[in-house]
Amino acid sequence: MSASNKDILTEALLSWAGVTVEPHRFGGIEFAFEGKEIGHLHGDQLVDAPLSKAMRDECVAAGKAEPHHIFPESGWVSIYLNSEAEVAGALEILRMNYERLTKGRTKP
Repeated sequence: MSASNKDILTEALLSWAGVTVEPHRFGGIEFAFEGKEIGHLHGDQLVDAPLSKAMRDECVAAGKAEPHHIFPESGWVSIYLNSEAEVAGALEILRMNYERLTKGRTKP
């Protein structure tokens, strides 16, 4: 039996220093660093991540994400997890966000 997208993402993100997981206010689970959201997962098929608009534009142009499914004009992106490649792409985007949030901090 293969691991679910939720399990894969949760295991990966919780291996990053300082990352926590908790229920998200709109359902699903939220990954955070020091209270700042890295992204959240709805069910097993959709990741939303807050990015700067420049990062959002770069990810969308590269085909790694779509504008947010509800707020397309925001800096948020949505990544639909329909393949292993999309799960890997979501991890890449979440890692970029984590690196942005931890920049200049000493990691344990």
